[in-house]
Amino acid sequence: MRRLKLLLVTASLELGRVLRQLIDKDNQLMLAAEANNAFTARDKILECKPDVMLLTNDLPRMSGITFLSKLMPQYPLPTVVIASPAYESRAYEAGAADFVPFDENTDNIKNAAGELSSQEICSRLIKAVFPEWEKLAVNNKSKTISGARALKSVIAMGASTGGTEALATVLSGLKRDIPGIVIVQHMPEGFTQMYAQRLNNECEITVKEAVTGDVVRRGQALLAPGNKQMRLIKVNGTYQVECREGPKVSGHCPSVDVLFSSVAKTAGNDAVGVLLTGMGRDGASGLAEMRRAGALTIGQDEKSCVVYGMPKAAYEMGAVTWQVPLEQIAQKLYYILDKK
Repeated sequence: MRRLKLLLVTASLELGRVLRQLIDKDNQLMLAAEANNAFTARDKILECKPDVMLLTNDLPRMSGITFLSKLMPQYPLPTVVIASPAYESRAYEAGAADFVPFDENTDNIKNAAGELSSQEICSRLIKAVFPEWEKLAVNNKSKTISGARALKSVIAMGASTGGTEALATVLSGLKRDIPGIVIVQHMPEGFTQMYAQRLNNECEITVKEAVTGDVVRRGQALLAPGNKQMRLIKVNGTYQVECREGPKVSGHCPSVDVLFSSVAKTAGNDAVGVLLTGMGRDGASGLAEMRRAGALTIGQDEKSCVVYGMPKAAYEMGAVTWQVPLEQIAQKLYYILDKK
């Protein structure tokens, strides 16, 4: 395996020296570039295209965590943050893959080398690039996701042009421990049932065309039927779907906006939204509603889209928490569910 290219971003000369020594000793990492502020870091990312970033929070003009929050929606670079323990939750909210608690203002950083070494920073940097998602999924295959990951119990997805293959890519990367999924793919009546059957045969999770009253279950994806609007509802504390004929919304039936809006109202921050490739704007305003309600949101990035229309509209509205290449969306979902 080639050595991973690392970008080191810190304003502290002494801390930088300590971290550089740790990195130089690791045969899986290569220090590709360094920066002492957010603006130089941005330029180095575009120039060197690093695999991973090691970032401290003590940057001038713009803190490291603020920089990360601005970077991740446009360029989801795996990042390990080193900062005071009080910043841990903010670092994860900004998109950090891992967090190393450390007092950046210590009077004697020279004596901190042992402390930082004990944190296994190099190992954590490598895991940020290659998370053990498969191991996680296998370990939980016969169990439900417990603890924090159980909080996000609905995943809502929307797609249009190019979406049939995009959805197949995402769903095939998910295991039976994944929370219940509700999907709108623009497709005529009759075709949705055949498409659901195809996905069911290809994926480990169960996929079916939805009918009113279907319960949103772990390890199952419900696909909105053609010519019907699908909404998420809650009955006796249980998430279900309702599928009814109705007028087109945002030019479509089923409409992603209809589904996402219902998820925002019904599930709030108990949801994750994913908007994939598609022409037009359907899903953008619904994803914005979800984000305002506290949901975390993913938009497919431009390079991997067949048509960068729907996710672009959502991104320009500020509805997207992270822009992610198609092949990394399944992994990103597990990351979100594991951290929240």
